[in-house]
Amino acid sequence: MFPPVRACIFDVDGLLINSEDIYTDVYSKILHAYGKPPLKWTTKALQQSRGRIGHERLITSTHLPLTVDQFKTQVTTHHPSFTNSQPLPGVLPLLSHLSTTKIHLAMASSTTKPFFATKTSHLPSLTAHFTPLTSLFSDDVDMQTKKGKPAGDIFLLAMQRLNASLTTAATDSEGAARALTPEECLVFEDSIAGVAAGRAAGMRVCWVPHAGLREVCKGMEREVLAGRMEEVERRLLDLEAEGGARGDGVVMGEGREVERIESEDGWAEMVGSLEEFDYGR
Repeated sequence: MFPPVRACIFDVDGLLINSEDIYTDVYSKILHAYGKPPLKWTTKALQQSRGRIGHERLITSTHLPLTVDQFKTQVTTHHPSFTNSQPLPGVLPLLSHLSTTKIHLAMASSTTKPFFATKTSHLPSLTAHFTPLTSLFSDDVDMQTKKGKPAGDIFLLAMQRLNASLTTAATDSEGAARALTPEECLVFEDSIAGVAAGRAAGMRVCWVPHAGLREVCKGMEREVLAGRMEEVERRLLDLEAEGGARGDGVVMGEGREVERIESEDGWAEMVGSLEEFDYGR
């Protein structure tokens, strides 16, 4: 039996907002400028939430004649496109509901704080549910000595931030606010690396993959939910080498009604969208 959830920690891109489709469009435009075909989901699945390593993989697999820094510079020129980001289905109702409970909310994203502002400054109905202290990004000073996803550092740091601001009614025998533990935290993620990070942090995980990623990962969902990164990446590399087009052309929100899949140990589950998340369960 698991203890009750006392905190929810959310990724941003592709989980709260539809920016992953914008990323795909931007990357495909850069590829097109060099005579390359559009970005495939078999490639993107290996790149998501991996920072510099992810960019290196993308450049290598697509044979782009760019360094990582040159690629990132070109992506920066497309940043205005991200002002079109919108909340994904089910996000605002879920955040509104959780904000009426004693569940604590935090954000833990591989994006930077300025880029997050670009993506969400026009979405106060979303950002209002999070405080600056409990909104954690890759350029945060406390993340500079930590490892990015798939390591669990960012989620454990988010829990520490929540504990620092704890005002919960849950108390210990002496009446003091009781600190959160990892097993009392539920991570919401869309990427494979993010799921692995949540599992590495010892937290429960709700995986809400893009429909394209879900198609790519058919048959390996439980490996993803278990956080078995090496095995999943090996199978994805095999798919990429085969040159398949699994998931390509699918946008967020398509085919949301999917079977809920749970990990063998019960620590993680996959749902089609946050509209399908059963927060009463």
